[in-house]
Amino acid sequence: MQKVRIAVDVMGGDEEPQVVLDGIDAALAADADLEVLAVGPAELVEPFVESRERVSALVAPDVITMEDDPIQAVMRKRKSSIVLACRAVKKGQAAGFFSAGATGAMTAAATAYVTPFKYLTDDGEKRPIRPCIVSAIPNRKGGHTVFCDLGANPDVEPEDIVRFAQMGATYARIVCGIANPRVGLLSNGTEDTKGSHFTKECFPLMKQKVKGFAGNCEGGDFTSGNVDVVVCDGFAGNVALKSIEGTAKLILHELKDTLLASTKGKIAALLVKNDLKAIQQKLSGDAYGGAVLLGLQGVVLIGHGATSVEAVKNGTLAAARAVRSNLVEMLAASMDNIVR
Repeated sequence: MQKVRIAVDVMGGDEEPQVVLDGIDAALAADADLEVLAVGPAELVEPFVESRERVSALVAPDVITMEDDPIQAVMRKRKSSIVLACRAVKKGQAAGFFSAGATGAMTAAATAYVTPFKYLTDDGEKRPIRPCIVSAIPNRKGGHTVFCDLGANPDVEPEDIVRFAQMGATYARIVCGIANPRVGLLSNGTEDTKGSHFTKECFPLMKQKVKGFAGNCEGGDFTSGNVDVVVCDGFAGNVALKSIEGTAKLILHELKDTLLASTKGKIAALLVKNDLKAIQQKLSGDAYGGAVLLGLQGVVLIGHGATSVEAVKNGTLAAARAVRSNLVEMLAASMDNIVR
């Protein structure tokens, strides 16, 4: 297997840095050809790398927190773990980057330092594309539905939606193994005439330029399995994602309260304890490590803030898989008028 070095943000996430360090160890144990660039304060990363042959340290004295303004923090904290890791990818010191840090800061730093692909306008001008945040969520047919954009771009143009769809379909093929992904445009109905003024502008472009376009889809199709890719702007996508996560937590909470409310329920809970844990892990996102920022000239993976050892492990391994599968090159090839 190809040797790959992935930068991991030791300070990323809401948990203690030791959780990230343990996740790095777990990833190294799972992949003998994986190397890790541990990025963080000297007092954490330097002792960690001393006893590990496949880990090197990149000292980052600054930390971007969840409370920081993303753009201002990236500009002012240039020696933060997020910024230095993105610069390491740009310089070729690492092939990819995983962090469970602030999504806004990750997006800003990756856009500034890893840099997006550029496209050629009708006037011959080169302009950067808008990267989008993409993840795969479980659906009722036993597979996964690719969902983009999850929040990187609240305001977009119809041409941006087309590129999101093209990249999302490529991600579905390369990462999720879906040979011919069906792509849906999020709307308030499945009929071709439904939608806002904006989605009605997107529809004919999607039909013309997106292979596998299946028309409009509804909110229920995030989990129905009727389409393989759901595309929308980052504002709608982030609201939908938080709604899905909140509903999943509510259902698990209500189920737990119901089972523990009676002796019969407690006995039933003991019998299905392992099954409930499996459902919780499936819905948590830990199984696939987080979301990918697509459209950049490098692999950047964003984990959940409330991360775990398993999520760090899976996020790091997922970044390595994306590098080995040439995801970045495949994404560039999927879009029209991309120039290097």
